[in-house]
Amino acid sequence: MQAAEAAGISTRQLVDRNAVAFFALREPLALSFDDFMRTSADPRQADGVRTLWRACDRAGDIYRRAYRGLYCIGCERFHAENELVHGLCPIYQTRPELVEEANSFFRLSRYGEQLRTLITSGGLRIEPETRRNEVLSFLAQRLEDFSISRSQARARGWGIAVPDDPSQVMYVWFDALGNYITALDHAYDGSLYQQYWLENPNRIHVVGKDILRFHAIYWPAMLLSAGEPPPTRIDVHEFLTIDGLKISKSLGNVVDPVALAERFGTDALRYWLLREMPRIEDGDFSIKRLVRRYDADLANDLGNLLNRTVSMIARYRGGSIPAPGPSHATDQELQRIAARLPDEMHGALDAFDFRTALAAAWKLVTRANGYVEMNAPWVLARQEREGDEHARQRLDTVLYALAESPRLISYHLTPYIPAGAAKIRMQLGINPTDALSYEEATKWGRLVPNTRVAPAQPVFPGA
Repeated sequence: MQAAEAAGISTRQLVDRNAVAFFALREPLALSFDDFMRTSADPRQADGVRTLWRACDRAGDIYRRAYRGLYCIGCERFHAENELVHGLCPIYQTRPELVEEANSFFRLSRYGEQLRTLITSGGLRIEPETRRNEVLSFLAQRLEDFSISRSQARARGWGIAVPDDPSQVMYVWFDALGNYITALDHAYDGSLYQQYWLENPNRIHVVGKDILRFHAIYWPAMLLSAGEPPPTRIDVHEFLTIDGLKISKSLGNVVDPVALAERFGTDALRYWLLREMPRIEDGDFSIKRLVRRYDADLANDLGNLLNRTVSMIARYRGGSIPAPGPSHATDQELQRIAARLPDEMHGALDAFDFRTALAAAWKLVTRANGYVEMNAPWVLARQEREGDEHARQRLDTVLYALAESPRLISYHLTPYIPAGAAKIRMQLGINPTDALSYEEATKWGRLVPNTRVAPAQPVFPGA
């Protein structure tokens, strides 16, 4: 509302404009999603959060009172004075405004013990453990009820009206958190709500560390009050920073991801974010670090492996992938690494650790590059020309294994670098849209002999 007033337009015009910009990120960032829901315009949201509100009201957990507090617009939350640093919000470095108003409140104070039991029993898993301990520490204090509405006057009429009280609109956290289930058509007990929430044993949220309290305490309490099942897991990520500061419009240090993708490619940006972000601490971004990681891993390690493999298949086998012969110890070691990879990556992802998952994939990349040097296909090709039948069979096996390695890697990396992974398969003569399950695609030996590779070209040109 304040940004719209500063721009001299209505709040609706501002939101409409921003929604178009957010939707437009789909192509340059290679995003995939099943639904794009505008909570300010979609009736599922208004109907859903009113249903949620009424359920909490019936439980006796909503009441009205006056209050006074220090409110940070950036955080969209109130701060106690002892949380401020020199009078400023510790995250946005702005001075909170003093707000006095009569609004609706939610009885969070009723749910402290229930939430503590839910978390300590594992019913709500919070990862990493440091964040779980943070939530339990907060629950050890007396929980304060929190405001869930704002006056129509202060909101300039922007927001969803509170049921039976047209003078108030729902406050951002009650409205926004409800979106997790309103998108599933919760208001009408839709089939998606049944499938993805009520009957789903894995109700997972992914949140930034600064909004953990709302997701791990406020939101589960609201659901418990409404008689709905709470989430089963919350994965918490740290901040992406520049020079140690959170990237934020409020701080003026924003880096445009679309500009980065246009300059370096979508894969470079996605790969850096997933490979470089630490699991339990902030990750600091710079162009130099992005270029260094992209060149080392994608252009050199994986790109060169693919390029050498395709070039040798073209040179020594006329562009057709040969059928493998008997395997040797070096082949078996490569296969063992490949066989362990699905479990290693699954374990890392179960811990919400993309960095470790990609490091596991790079074990196969590194081993395959070493395999080239250990088996020296160029030497085997010379021996074959001299009439050595064993060298011919051995070269077939080596070339097949070299082609199979980037094929497997491409399937493991599809969620991380979708464009590059598809190009790897095209280089190997594989239709990138082949509908293989992950389990089948990542088994050694699925590459069909006599498949013709495409002419070698750089899939990952240096940044």
